Amino acid sequence: MDSAVTPEQELQARAGACLSIYDVDVRVDPEGSIGFEYEGSLCSLRAVSLAPGLDVLTLTCVLAWDRPLKPQLHKRVAERNNALQFGSLTVIAHGKLADVILRYTFPAAGLDDQALATMLVLVLSGAARARPGLLQP
Repeated sequence: MDSAVTPEQELQARAGACLSIYDVDVRVDPEGSIGFEYEGSLCSLRAVSLAPGLDVLTLTCVLAWDRPLKPQLHKRVAERNNALQFGSLTVIAHGKLADVILRYTFPAAGLDDQALATMLVLVLSGAARARPGLLQP
């Protein structure tokens, strides 16, 4: 049995430690991703190796859920997408309701801990700025 830590496992553990610097309470979910809450958004972080030397972090944040699926919601999401520097917002409809998700994937292999922490907080602060107004009917 090989107990060696893979590059993506190491990257994911480092990312979790970087989040802890910002007093984010991280947990490892049963499927292996890191789960946490950031300023009201439910977030998940996972490291994936796309090719040798190309390890990426995928960050997903649920900014709003079960919102009425109206043109106003699409307009608010479009306005926030224009203001985002990192990631993109998506409306996922289910019946007459919708969830708003922020997704961002970036190459993280080779980033030192300071650069990794900075990148994570930049994406998460964008999510926090995008969330207000999405919770209104």
